[in-house]
Amino acid sequence: MVFEMRTYSFHPGALPTYLHLAQVLGRPVRGNDFGICCGYWIAQTGRLDQVWHLWSYDSLDERTRLRAILMQNDRWTKEYGGAVLPLLQRQDIRLLGPVRPMSAPETGGLFELRLHRARPGHAKPWLDEALSREEADTASSSRTVGLWTGISPQPNEVVQLLSFSSCDDWLRDRAAHQLPRAEGSSEQAQESKLVEVESILLKPTLFSPMQ
Repeated sequence: MVFEMRTYSFHPGALPTYLHLAQVLGRPVRGNDFGICCGYWIAQTGRLDQVWHLWSYDSLDERTRLRAILMQNDRWTKEYGGAVLPLLQRQDIRLLGPVRPMSAPETGGLFELRLHRARPGHAKPWLDEALSREEADTASSSRTVGLWTGISPQPNEVVQLLSFSSCDDWLRDRAAHQLPRAEGSSEQAQESKLVEVESILLKPTLFSPMQ
């Protein structure tokens, strides 16, 4: 199985128009016939006129085949695409390999996407250690609803999707994980494998399968 995280960045003020088009036209036309929609979110931090949506496919070849069929659908390319493309500034795509099956969020309401960028050759060692630590941290484990490794364009990236009941819940989690690291500690060694970590808070759209 392969996942695709699509990021759409819009001109300022264009997001409400896009969300309406996606709800009344894009999602009904596409459905789950051309890949399974796993979630659809609006960015709450960083760039605000931005949407993130996650799709799953049986394989990369199946994604290519289904995309080719979708591009032959005039309602998708002309009616929907013709209305959406003028609103867009850019599209970005991440192809992801799942570390384990996705799980339903226990809380929902607010999601965080963490992009762990590792030094070349260090993504797997970092991930193996993170999974080992997660076994002892049941609260953190229950928050993680999806975990992937990058296929393209960032092969040294680990992508983690977490769920929270509220912004206060998220702040408490961040505070618990931002304590000072002792010099020479295992935590410091683990973090030395990373180049950077990016965090995006996400709110599900009304039509997102994951709420």
